[in-house]
Amino acid sequence: MYSLFLWRCFNIAKEKDMPINEQIRARQMLVIGPNGEQLGIKSKDEALTLASYAGFDLVLINDKAENPVCKLMDYNKFKYEKKKKLKESQKKQKENNAETKEYRLSPNIDVHDFNTKLNNAKKYLEKGHKIKLTIRFKGREMQFTDKGKEVLLRFAESLNDVGTIESAPVLDGRNMMAMISPVKNK
Repeated sequence: MYSLFLWRCFNIAKEKDMPINEQIRARQMLVIGPNGEQLGIKSKDEALTLASYAGFDLVLINDKAENPVCKLMDYNKFKYEKKKKLKESQKKQKENNAETKEYRLSPNIDVHDFNTKLNNAKKYLEKGHKIKLTIRFKGREMQFTDKGKEVLLRFAESLNDVGTIESAPVLDGRNMMAMISPVKNK
């Protein structure tokens, strides 16, 4: 029972990679050359000798077909390029999905509080993240939304050297919001 469990776990762990050379279990397979040309249906032994003479690995690409499809390729180079593409796509995704930090201000914000939030926002923008500015109007402050808009515009104007206004201040219910994105250095 214990050996069956180990054998099963070992095979499950192997399934993450594509089967190569002797790991392929099919008796006959459609072999594709390193440049994409079809070499025809070959037996496993013929395909392995063909791969060894060419100096490549025999890699199972598709085992769901009637005749499994195998390709002659340098498997280590293939894995390296695949890993490199994955890292590159993750890097691009990270750039596109920059984090957003929200700063809440009030229409009656004091100078010191304003400057403290401004300095923190500058540091965050320099890291390449976006900033969302929010003002929540309470009670009678709803009558003076222009004062809140003025605070948001002053905050955005103070960040001109490190950020640009992505969306102008917009009133949504009791909240006024604006987005600031970092300046792209070229």
